[in-house]
Amino acid sequence: MRAGPRLAIAIGTLACRRGIPVRFFTASGLIMRLRKAKTENRLDQELKTIGKADLLVIDELGYLPIDIDGARLLFQIIADSYERRSIIFTSNLEFGRWGDVFGDGDMAAAVIDRIVHHGRIIRFHGESYRNTHSLMK
Repeated sequence: MRAGPRLAIAIGTLACRRGIPVRFFTASGLIMRLRKAKTENRLDQELKTIGKADLLVIDELGYLPIDIDGARLLFQIIADSYERRSIIFTSNLEFGRWGDVFGDGDMAAAVIDRIVHHGRIIRFHGESYRNTHSLMK
């Protein structure tokens, strides 16, 4: 496992131990969940449920492409969370490539704007743990 997700999980676990409500999602899993809720006409209810968490951990942002509808749903979570709850994102992409992920440079810029306003960026460098400890050498 990469260092970023391990740190995100550790922070989420510590928050839980301190009684802080936390939700953990992969970006693709969250989008699929929101898409299903929208199809079933219960998106508002799902957003309210997710919004009960004080910390959201969204892992693997950018690993899979997001279509415009999925990007809009994810943007809704981010916009609703802005200045209300903390979000941890893990990604292997620098911000300059988030336009490709969201399929819209303006939407990516709006997301990045919200993230950097109060956020902190932690970058990890080096070889992955899995590669370092792989049995296949």
